[in-house]
Order: sequence, then structure tokens, then C-alpha cells
Amino acid sequence: MVRIRLRRVGLKGQPSYRIVVADKEAPRDGRFLEVVGFYNPRTDPPTIQVAEDRVYEWMSKGAQPSEAAAKLFQSIGLLQRFERYKKGESLEALLQEAGAVQSTRNVQPKTSLSAQKRS
Repeated sequence: MVRIRLRRVGLKGQPSYRIVVADKEAPRDGRFLEVVGFYNPRTDPPTIQVAEDRVYEWMSKGAQPSEAAAKLFQSIGLLQRFERYKKGESLEALLQEAGAVQSTRNVQPKTSLSAQKRS
């Protein structure tokens, strides 16, 4: 079974994650099939970048998101857009909507000190 899950990267005590498509039996930081996004919880608000077209393709082939990935996808509205994609809405319209949602997020490019203290 193929899963969409988080792969930890970054220094000790300073985690950031890649959103990857991997076999269920592969280790957390082991072999993967494709990188489909990035998540940094240390910025305020957290940085989430996802290639939604690739996620839609993998999910339509049967890939299941892990609990953590599903929470991230829920927070950016990806799961709702995927349901609309399955019902036949055009991919271009959904990707345009996702871009608009991403541009409205107020993300600081640098990690704040308050975010480091929360972790």
C-alpha cells in the first residue's frame, strides 16, 4: 500500500518535514517514491507547500494520507478540493483556487523565536 506521509528533515531540535509518497513498509526517513510538498511548523503560521496536482494523481491511484498528512491537507482545504475533483470539477479551476488560498496565508519566511520556544 502506498501512503502520503511526512519525512523529517532539519537539524536536531529544529524539525521541518517533506511530504512524500512512500510504500507503507518503508522507514520514516527511508526510501520514497516522490516528494510532493514541504511543511515547516516553526514559522508563524506554519509553512505548507503542496503540489496538489501530484497529490490528486497519487490519491486517485489509491494512495492514502497518514493521520498527520491528512490533518495538514484538511487545514489547507486540499481534501475538500479532492472530493470536488473526484466528482468531476476541472483540475485547472481547483489548482487556481489552491493558489489563491496559498497567497492569502500570511507566512513569515524566517522562523520566529516564539515558534522555537513553543516547540
